[in-house]
Amino acid sequence: MKNYTDLDVWIKARELASLCYDLTKSFPKEELYGLTSQLRRSAVSIPSNIAEGCGRSTSKDTIQFLFIARGSAYELETQFYVSFDLRYISDDQLKSVLEKITECKKLLNGFINYYQTL
Repeated sequence: MKNYTDLDVWIKARELASLCYDLTKSFPKEELYGLTSQLRRSAVSIPSNIAEGCGRSTSKDTIQFLFIARGSAYELETQFYVSFDLRYISDDQLKSVLEKITECKKLLNGFINYYQTL
């Protein structure tokens, strides 16, 4: 297998994390230790768990971390819906970030399916 840093799923997850940081820069200061922090932790968790999974020695271990990454993507999606509900992000920003999240979830599903066939 190639290095995890060459994987499209990891690259796209990093892009998503960067987008999350950009979008949360304008959140209210009172959210710094609330929703802003939670969004950022969820976003960083996705590429981090992909990397950790790729460092494991068995397919079963790798799949477990990929499932955690996918769970973080769903968590992030929900948090951005809440951010929209609170009017912290616009409709266009929500659509943009949801497209990125969907792309990451699809890539993760494909990567999980790949490992399940090993």
